Amino acid sequence: MKKILIAACFMTGLASFAQQAVAPLDPMQDKNLMTWYHQDFASSNIYGVNTQNAYKYLESKGLKPKSVIVGVLDGGVQVDHPGLINNMWKNVNEVPDNGIDDDGNGYIDDVYGWNFQGGKNGDVDVDNMEVTRVVKKYQPIFEGPNSVQNKANQAKMREEFDMYMKSKTIFTKKSIEAKQNYETYKRISDMIPLMISMLNGQNLTPAVVGTIKPSTPEQAMAVSVLNQVSRDPSITGKSPTEVQQFLETQMKEALDNFEPQALKQYNLDYDPRASIVGDNYDDYLEKYYGNNHYQGPDAQHGTHVAGIIAGLPQGNEVQYGVGYKTAKIMTVRAVPDGDERDKDVANAIRYAVDNGAKILNMSFGKPVSPGKEVVWDAFKYAESKGVLLVKAAGNENEDIAEHVYYPTNFKNVNDAQPFINNMIVVGASTNDNEFLRADFSNYNKKMVNVFAPGDKIYSTVPDGKYEYLQGTSMAAPVVAGAASILLAYMPNLTPAQMIEALVKTANKSAVNAMINSNTNNRFDMISEAGGVIDVRKAAEYAYTHFYKPSANSVPSKTTTSTLKRKAVKK
Repeated sequence: MKKILIAACFMTGLASFAQQAVAPLDPMQDKNLMTWYHQDFASSNIYGVNTQNAYKYLESKGLKPKSVIVGVLDGGVQVDHPGLINNMWKNVNEVPDNGIDDDGNGYIDDVYGWNFQGGKNGDVDVDNMEVTRVVKKYQPIFEGPNSVQNKANQAKMREEFDMYMKSKTIFTKKSIEAKQNYETYKRISDMIPLMISMLNGQNLTPAVVGTIKPSTPEQAMAVSVLNQVSRDPSITGKSPTEVQQFLETQMKEALDNFEPQALKQYNLDYDPRASIVGDNYDDYLEKYYGNNHYQGPDAQHGTHVAGIIAGLPQGNEVQYGVGYKTAKIMTVRAVPDGDERDKDVANAIRYAVDNGAKILNMSFGKPVSPGKEVVWDAFKYAESKGVLLVKAAGNENEDIAEHVYYPTNFKNVNDAQPFINNMIVVGASTNDNEFLRADFSNYNKKMVNVFAPGDKIYSTVPDGKYEYLQGTSMAAPVVAGAASILLAYMPNLTPAQMIEALVKTANKSAVNAMINSNTNNRFDMISEAGGVIDVRKAAEYAYTHFYKPSANSVPSKTTTSTLKRKAVKK
């Protein structure tokens, strides 16, 4: 569920750039922006989650935290990232790299977690979208050469036929869009040398672009792109070399997103699963497959998510996760560059639960789910073990009651209540109070529980680096980190109690949510909570309503020093 937005500005005329009156501070130097999602709303008027005051409140009660294992079910994590390594979970019962299943759990050398997207022949990188797989599987059954048999199959397999028709509609639309976007960005990328030459050595400004007189359609398109870029305050006035570097970076980001879509994700003939993983995909009961390649081919998304939950400041980096004092990251790779497969999701949930995770972050989703029942069974298993599931609401700017986003905790959108009580669904908010809902975030009063910061989120990425990303994928781990704080200091809390504490204490807003509706369009009407989580308030609510001291939770005067030691313990 990756959200690429920067390069997409070329398709919308870089309107967001044109709205800026002055050049902003370089985001990579803006330490306030890097940590905005931790802010206290009461004192800053920014809808952060009040991280530090939550710790202060719980410490003032003399409580001592017990580390909480948070499973990151994602595309992989760089486990030795300097900002993460000291907060990675480690399977102490497994001897690293000895080729033996020391702990007898069925997974060899699973020291930091497991990879259900790999096998002896490597790791899956790009995979199909689920709609592609559904169309490929059912097209011969429902639209084969025998029209009589087609009708019989359609009548006999009504649920599968409905899923097929939905998938076919999405596949047709998205595959065309992917090809068009890929061709457009490829054309712009190939045009970069022409654009730079047309500057004729001059720095990029609107005035300079205004003097360029194109003589061919290609030159006219080049001038149009230059004109848009010149209105970005951070780029205007830059030298041709700097402009070239900017354009190449933007186009690489766009092509990295759209090329796999056009050539593989929506390609009916592409299927990497069998040759790489080697499992029987249709056997949902099979669970012992994969490898221990925790990072996988592309761990940007998962590493970023892990940092939001449990990143630690290091060197000159100020980034830290919401649960930096409380969470230990277990990485379970179940998401490729494409749509996750239901079998892998179910196995990832069960693996994480069986190996001690108490919170699972699930920053992924898709519009259809052929194996939803096996995933729902895994949800029930997690519920039976007291494990909290944190699920991203999705990035389609849609009402998820009208456009279901799997996996979901509602078996039917008309149900009054979810069928489990251990899942919290998270929409994405921003640091702009006027436009508080991130414009990509899904929403629904009943089916989205809370909102949390998910725009301009600075966190860890592979190669020991840091980047800003955005999406409900980033909002969910904010909540996972918040839940780790509650559970670490109050281990008796149930998932339902943590959810209640976060929902009941959210900071509300009646600002226009900018959704595609003229009714119920205020921000406080698009989620159950009606606002953005506040961990400090949630901590007080949970402590007041649910906390029960155990024999091992006697308040200690040395809590602060103990916390400092635990924060750096592997």
